[in-house]
Amino acid sequence: MEIREITEKNIWEDFLMKCKEKTFLQSWNWGEFQEKMGNKIWRLGVYEKGNLLSVALISKIKARRGTFLLVQHGPVSISNDKKALDFFINELKKIGKKEGASFVRISPLWEKNDGNQSVFKNLGFRESPMHANAYEASWKLDITPNEEGLLTNMRKTTRYLIRQAQKNANIVIEKSDNLDNLKVYQELNEKVAKRQDFVPFSYEYIKNEFEVFSKDNQCLWLFGKYEGEIAAAALVVFWSGIGFYHQAASDYRYAKFSIPYLIQWEAIKEAKSRGCVLYDFWGYVNPAKQPKHPWAGPTLFKMGYGGTAYEYIKTQDLPLSKKYWLTYVFEKVRKVKRGL
Repeated sequence: MEIREITEKNIWEDFLMKCKEKTFLQSWNWGEFQEKMGNKIWRLGVYEKGNLLSVALISKIKARRGTFLLVQHGPVSISNDKKALDFFINELKKIGKKEGASFVRISPLWEKNDGNQSVFKNLGFRESPMHANAYEASWKLDITPNEEGLLTNMRKTTRYLIRQAQKNANIVIEKSDNLDNLKVYQELNEKVAKRQDFVPFSYEYIKNEFEVFSKDNQCLWLFGKYEGEIAAAALVVFWSGIGFYHQAASDYRYAKFSIPYLIQWEAIKEAKSRGCVLYDFWGYVNPAKQPKHPWAGPTLFKMGYGGTAYEYIKTQDLPLSKKYWLTYVFEKVRKVKRGL
């Protein structure tokens, strides 16, 4: 086995197309996004006898809480290869030492079970106090059935609310791939953040994300209007056969019109029209087990469309120096304050 840097986009993307467990956080364009945000990156592949077995996009993050290496939803392989993982970890340690990182943080898409958790524990990892801006569980929907089949598989209430919104002549759903709509989206997003008391992604963050994916026609705004006023919006990413419901905001004043339900349905249909076979609702908690979690309500909304829960092992941290423990305490306190 050997590790090589991958410098050709087609090699990277073609390999990922073959992999089942993946998100756009390991895409070539996400690497470009990280660079636009000022982060140093590495695109590495593990090869055996010339065959590519696994890839990982690595970002160097400089934050107030310390410098660390971040691997979101990776490494990615056709099947979880423990030997390739061991190779990656050794390389991450070398890079971390050279770059002055105090720890490595990865959020792997490995099924949540004792065996997989033991693999990382045996490599020196421990559970992270934070989830690294990458989900540890998601709700996903197979969108290969026809539209009528998808509607039939929905919760009765969800289907009813979609149809009611469709009948309302005052409701219009508009789609756009124009960056100029960022300002409109962000104004709505900041209203929601203020009302629900959370810190939204910055204007620069969403702008950079939209720019890198839109150049390959991989993202789209969906705006729901009521009598010409923006009532709800979503940013959806389409990559490697999957549609990702990544960003969304809605104005509570229009809640009774169920416009987000119709936006979601239009996004699913858009994903189908682009040849996607899966729709990833991006983030899930079990509402029955965690009814007070901030994501419980949104998860119930997502579950109404039908689908399946996918749960992965927790985000993992590999301490590289004693400075890590300062970060650990800081993030642990912040997590408690946020009620997560």
